[in-house]
Amino acid sequence: MIAETLKRVIVAYATEKDDTFHRFLDSLSSKELRDAFLDLLNLYSNDKNSSKIRELVTLWISGFEPSPAKLGYNGFRIGRGVVKCEVKPKNTESTKKKLRGEGSFNDYTYERLEKDIKENPTVLVSGFVLGKLLYIMSFEFRCLESHLKSLLDKRFRGKPRQAGEYLRSAQFSFKDYVNCQSLRIVYLRDNWQAFKEYISKDLVKFFESHE
Repeated sequence: MIAETLKRVIVAYATEKDDTFHRFLDSLSSKELRDAFLDLLNLYSNDKNSSKIRELVTLWISGFEPSPAKLGYNGFRIGRGVVKCEVKPKNTESTKKKLRGEGSFNDYTYERLEKDIKENPTVLVSGFVLGKLLYIMSFEFRCLESHLKSLLDKRFRGKPRQAGEYLRSAQFSFKDYVNCQSLRIVYLRDNWQAFKEYISKDLVKFFESHE
């Protein structure tokens, strides 16, 4: 349920001229502004249809910036050359849908796999509970190479891919990269153990072994 003040702010922003909208904001108390801002953060941090805020949080904490390109990798940073990254954030609101360190690549192809192997972007897997960040793990894309190839082989069965054919969802799990040498914990919430019921046993064990 969206609070009434936030509704008014959103509608005014969408329909009023800038000066009218600014006067409307000036008419609100500091508490009303703070509550509307918190409502907005809560709304989009838990949005089931978009992970943009969760993606940005994952990028910034990991030292990356969002890519300006509409298509392609999610982010980049400048170091010894340009390092690109793919972000795989997950959010859960229920202990019945635990965070398992999984992710997926949509509309996947052999051509895309070849490109990703060559670019070898950093993969950032993050987990959120009710919009609150619990962890970020990173590893090199090549850690998933054999797993993703096996999924493509299963999908196409050795036949040439026809135009418009894809592997709609190339999913991977924690077990597919847990033994990767480049795997590291970028971020782990100080009180993450208070959220253990939202996390799979494998992840709990992994985090406890790295404290």
